[in-house]
Amino acid sequence: MSLPRALNPFLRFAQALRDAGFAVSPDQTTDFIAAVGILGPHDMTDIYRAGRALFGIQPERQNEFDAIFRAVFFDQVIQAPADGDEDDEVEAFEPGAETQQIEADEDETEIGAEPATAERLSQRSFTEGQTLQQLLREAPGRLPRRTSYRRRRAKSGDRIDMRRTLRDAAKREGEVLRLFQSKRKTRQRRVLLLIDVSGSMKDRTESLMRLAHAVNQAADTAEVFTLGTRLTRITQALKVSDRAQALERAAIAIADIDGGTRIGDALAAYLAVPRYAGFARGAAVIVLSDGLERGAPDVMIDAVTRLSRSAWRLDWLTPLAADPDYEPRTEGLANVLPVLDFLGDGSSTAAVTDHILTMARR
Repeated sequence: MSLPRALNPFLRFAQALRDAGFAVSPDQTTDFIAAVGILGPHDMTDIYRAGRALFGIQPERQNEFDAIFRAVFFDQVIQAPADGDEDDEVEAFEPGAETQQIEADEDETEIGAEPATAERLSQRSFTEGQTLQQLLREAPGRLPRRTSYRRRRAKSGDRIDMRRTLRDAAKREGEVLRLFQSKRKTRQRRVLLLIDVSGSMKDRTESLMRLAHAVNQAADTAEVFTLGTRLTRITQALKVSDRAQALERAAIAIADIDGGTRIGDALAAYLAVPRYAGFARGAAVIVLSDGLERGAPDVMIDAVTRLSRSAWRLDWLTPLAADPDYEPRTEGLANVLPVLDFLGDGSSTAAVTDHILTMARR
């Protein structure tokens, strides 16, 4: 049975995205068509927004996505400049209309002038991807564990397994020939990530979101909150296995990104919610922040102190600690040092990943 002709542009759009290297699954294509049907749509803006939301477009590829959208739905063909062409503009030809001039993004990289710079940037992205894969692969076995109240069979335990021993004796008319033993089970500790998304952390926010998604996928139980001028829970948004979609959902949820810094107020709000405060009890808590508090230092000191009392350990990773001679200068962070279990480097994904994977040994 042939599909309705009205679906052809949507199918061609999904195929064009796949041809351009976007990760677009058949399920996403089906959801995209369904979303457009739900929206109406009233105009092309509804279709465009549905595509952005359903396909989870990364910010750095936004211009490429827009160009493909125009090519499919507006029949625009983008002509790339020929070799040696010094014109900085790209012409977009639209059938039945006059030529439109669309300014291309400026590219200040001169071919042959700075080859080392371009290669360094590519290597950095590759390294981060490898680091996140390492975290996903090793975290289940290396995250800290705690003893459970439940018990399991063991060849060498700390208590006699009376139920199993008596069951075995019943088979021999009550004669006990062997004492079975048991020991307490272990389970993975809960992991709580508190991520500063204020303007001073702007350069690290996107990388920390990708790392938070990896932790949320690898840990048995994890919670992720962002701290800015408010407290935002993004755990549910990061549960989606597709990283691009998860980050898109998280970006929608965070309303105070790149804003001010009120760490104390945000932590106080966290502790004021019983189920949030209860999650921190016995958990491995990691604060990813530069500690540049703009609110009242006393509020931050009190909140961090209360959080440290319930957590198994409270670690603070700051990008400023990449300097070996770093010492906290802000009043808030300097005064919470006695209650922190660790203050260290949070300047890169590799540094944070290494800390997470070695917490159990600290």
